[in-house]
Amino acid sequence: MTTGVPPLVDRLFREESGRLTALLTRLLGPAQLALVEDVVQEAFIAALGHWPRQGVPDAPAAWLLQVARRKALDALRREQAFAARLPAIAAEFDEAERLESAGTAADAADASPFDDDRLRMILLCCHPAVSADSRVALTLKVVSGFGTGEIARAFLADERAVAQRLVRAKRSLREADARFEMPEGGALAARLDAVLEVLYLMFNEGHLAHAGEALLRRELADEARRLVERLARHAATATPAVHALAALLAFHAARFDARLDDAGRALRLAEQDRARWDASLIARGFAHLERAAAGDRLTPYHVEAELASLHAAAPSWEATDWGRIVAAYDRLLALAPSPVAALNRVVAVREASGAEAAWRALAPLLREPALDRYPMRHAVQAALLADRGRPDEARAAWRRARDLTASGALQAQVDQRLEELAPLAPPPDVDSGTARPS
Repeated sequence: MTTGVPPLVDRLFREESGRLTALLTRLLGPAQLALVEDVVQEAFIAALGHWPRQGVPDAPAAWLLQVARRKALDALRREQAFAARLPAIAAEFDEAERLESAGTAADAADASPFDDDRLRMILLCCHPAVSADSRVALTLKVVSGFGTGEIARAFLADERAVAQRLVRAKRSLREADARFEMPEGGALAARLDAVLEVLYLMFNEGHLAHAGEALLRRELADEARRLVERLARHAATATPAVHALAALLAFHAARFDARLDDAGRALRLAEQDRARWDASLIARGFAHLERAAAGDRLTPYHVEAELASLHAAAPSWEATDWGRIVAAYDRLLALAPSPVAALNRVVAVREASGAEAAWRALAPLLREPALDRYPMRHAVQAALLADRGRPDEARAAWRRARDLTASGALQAQVDQRLEELAPLAPPPDVDSGTARPS
């Protein structure tokens, strides 16, 4: 029991901290976001102290809510401005705890997405008062429980700069007196693009965890896909871009069960048993892709969904239509230039036109500062160096890739590449993430 508590608390933090933060923000108001984050964190710290001695409660999420409630009310009692509201706030807490304990906090499948506190929280973080470069970072921090370092890796950014963004974003919400309410009409449409970017990055971290021993963080990927599916079911938010993102996430999620072998080793797309891909999710992806074709606006999500669909439709790695994939990457780069997308294109060029053409495509990216600390850049370089008969340089590049990743699963994959280094070794995984910074 004792030895299993820290991993349990860590898992619960990933799964529940965002929901607790959203619930408390609805009850206390966005101006109290700093207090909310503090009491949620203190609740998890309390769990680490109590559960090893007393045992894990039958309803751990309800226990965490009860502790956060007590700490929040204690803090509010010290503020005169909340004196008159305390009884009402306490009553709302009581109702939330009752629902949590009864196990009825989960949403009904056909409910409006606007009944979801976490989705409301995402929309709050995408408030116009928050700068565009801070919205995603704020949402990943308070809704998904990302650490500042994880967010920095997601943006290929400096950790200190991300920390400053988060401070500015919270201050902006407070100064704007932002409300925990659903925008309507044009205000909703204006925030939707930012919301989709948040859910895209949330899924991407679940699809390929940047740190830890696990390749996947299924709970994070599943939550992102659940929220996108809810947006796709609601008339106010079911835009072609939403359906395109829903298609992309369904295609990627369809491959989750095939991405590890029986020993838990990460498998590249070229190695996966395609019979283990989830046919129902692939069908869902194509259904969303068909709905995404409505309208006259082409988004990066449309092109990335097309890329994923080409892999989903191919019977094998060798039978993949690599020419169409290279062309799709060209369209993606025209819509949303990105060094990560350009790097993924290099892998496709290798399959379509050979190692020399891929090396020429890689050459300018070797001078791209944003990719210098990106592990996949060095992994792609290593594979192409091996192709070109330069094994010593390839080993050095693989070691650099290993040094730059905090993912135990990817470190193990690099170790295997080092052991079997040979000309024309399988390439780095084109399925290692979505096509933009992740």
